[in-house]
Amino acid sequence: MAVDAERASGYRYGQRAYLVQLRRNGSGTGLLDPVPLPDLSVIQDAIADAEWVLHAANQDLPCLAEIGLVPRRIFDTELAARLAGLPRVGLGAVVESLLGYSLQKGHSAADWSTRPLPEEWLIYAALDVEVLVELRDALAAILEQQGKTAWARQEFEAILAAGPPAPKSDPWRRTSGVHGLRSRRQLGMLRSLWQARDDMARNRDIAPGRVLPDSAMVAAVQADPANEGGLLELPVFRGRANRRLVATWFGALKRGKSLPEDELPLHSKPGDGPPPVNRWADRDPAAHTRLQTARAGLAELSTKHSVPVENLLSPDLVRRLMWSPPDPRDADTIAAALRAGGAREWQIELTRDLLTAAATTA
Repeated sequence: MAVDAERASGYRYGQRAYLVQLRRNGSGTGLLDPVPLPDLSVIQDAIADAEWVLHAANQDLPCLAEIGLVPRRIFDTELAARLAGLPRVGLGAVVESLLGYSLQKGHSAADWSTRPLPEEWLIYAALDVEVLVELRDALAAILEQQGKTAWARQEFEAILAAGPPAPKSDPWRRTSGVHGLRSRRQLGMLRSLWQARDDMARNRDIAPGRVLPDSAMVAAVQADPANEGGLLELPVFRGRANRRLVATWFGALKRGKSLPEDELPLHSKPGDGPPPVNRWADRDPAAHTRLQTARAGLAELSTKHSVPVENLLSPDLVRRLMWSPPDPRDADTIAAALRAGGAREWQIELTRDLLTAAATTA
């Protein structure tokens, strides 16, 4: 069963599905509108036992689960293409490379919450699942030839086992340009402004960036206007929409600025793990050496098996392991640390020895 979903990222708040595409050999293609039909569990009952073929499954599974569609088995063609060592893994590129077809382009970033949906958009959406099962079979043959079928199966099972992603802690820290803010007071002002924007975006069902761009929030914090008039002097705030909302934005800045010292956010989240890699050489030269050794070994392994380094092992897991190696630093404890960090068995088997060697270099 080929499965795909279209969202309205950049237009609407959240990542809900606004169109679901299904295709099964012998049944044809179906396009489902989850706006008037928010519970598709009746479809789930019909297709639950099938292997679902998706491209970049992590992007679609959360919004599908919200409407009652949860697979028991999957085949992720994007992840399979990575494991197979293909140079480009976008759907169009993989289809053209392996099947010789050129998919219609042009509507991937469209506002899929539009109703009625234009016919050409529906055709575009249908094409996304038209050859997905055929693509799955081509990729499965390559993986089998390369001896990577078990790797792919473990990866797909890990995606299903992971379930929906946990809510991000301190999501305001992902504001573009936040690293240009130097003081905790500025961070407090940004957090307050971010929260005001997020509340408004949620209530209006509009993407936060369309309510107020990240760059405008950072600029407002850096300018630190004394009053609403000072805020209106900044470029983005001169527009009609933000002139009407100036009291909201200035009030948020004022609240953040007046927070007690002990309520201001820290420069980094506590318990974040290792410091930024560019500080390792000064903070812990031995850890820096371990990381460089590990990265060199993983790069060689990546080339040998034609698998991107980030798919061989999570870069964050490698950093954590090299910053604080287990005790004792032997193959068993390294393997246990990798397993606890979410590494799959095929990854542990490939990387355990080189990471053990790296952990004992200093």
